[in-house]
Amino acid sequence: MTDFYKLSGEAQCKKLALLAEAAVDQWNLSVESLELIKHRENAVYKLTTKEGIRYAIRVHRANYHSDTALNSEIQWMETLRCEANVITPEFVKTPRGEYFLVVSHDEVPEPRQVDILEWVDGEAMGSIENGITNHALSLTDSFSLIGEIAAKCHNHSSSWQLPKGFSRQAWDLDGLVGEDPIWGKFWELEALSAAEVKIMMQVHGKLRKILTEFGQSSDRYSLIHCDLLPENLLHCGDHYKLIDFDDSGFGWHLFDLATSLFFHLGEDYFDDIVAAWVEGYRKHRELLDEHLAMLPVFLMARGTTYLGWAHTRKETDDAKELTPMVKEGVLALAEHFLAEE
Repeated sequence: MTDFYKLSGEAQCKKLALLAEAAVDQWNLSVESLELIKHRENAVYKLTTKEGIRYAIRVHRANYHSDTALNSEIQWMETLRCEANVITPEFVKTPRGEYFLVVSHDEVPEPRQVDILEWVDGEAMGSIENGITNHALSLTDSFSLIGEIAAKCHNHSSSWQLPKGFSRQAWDLDGLVGEDPIWGKFWELEALSAAEVKIMMQVHGKLRKILTEFGQSSDRYSLIHCDLLPENLLHCGDHYKLIDFDDSGFGWHLFDLATSLFFHLGEDYFDDIVAAWVEGYRKHRELLDEHLAMLPVFLMARGTTYLGWAHTRKETDDAKELTPMVKEGVLALAEHFLAEE
């Protein structure tokens, strides 16, 4: 077999589509067409059956989440929809009642978790590349809505009695700035010079000290979505649906804020969208000013994860495209971060 991971992203997705098509049989669904929608961590396809019914089918990144962790992701999504008024997509169970299956195909080097969700007819609020593109709401109203949804998620997770066996990754001290962070050793990114590596190691140490002091009490730390970007909010008529919980796990609430804002750093409107996000959040949950003052710290932490992501996914087209922009932005942020007392 040709080395799967040396193939282009497009060629990989063609092979993953074969695995997806094989998986569909176990849901007793027919396949009229499979159309690639997105390929970052997972390959997501639009499945259209011969009866004309559409679904979203996810072929998961190999070895990213255990079966237990994926089941926990689904549990939280289902509970948010039922208990917290956060609208999430519904999963389509197999005839045996399973939410996902582990499926193999000769064209893919390892088994993959596969799940199927209802198809959502909606327009994404925006994207990393293009910013806010859905004009149903103004820019500030969009970020106010994101803040409201974040608050509802945090309210729920701060008080939720976790189901037995629940397991998700933790964007905690070790997950962000440990010896082996979740998304990789950001200081080892090949695009960094020796001087830049030294800077990022200084950032590592300072972040670790500050986050240790900040602590993890439930008023600031619980389950978070961890990818609250405009592309993960779909406008569906009179509501917005929150999708893509793939990175969800335990973390600081302000990490969700930093994620929403990171790719807008340096824009003239940045302070306005910060204020809008916070205003929306405070409609549903308290956010102390002393906590909000930590936003620069979490923007810095978020930046390091993107460097780690680029380092550990360097073979992907997205990483190749985003690395120069992310590196420039993170190093500029690091200069300010290290200069502050």
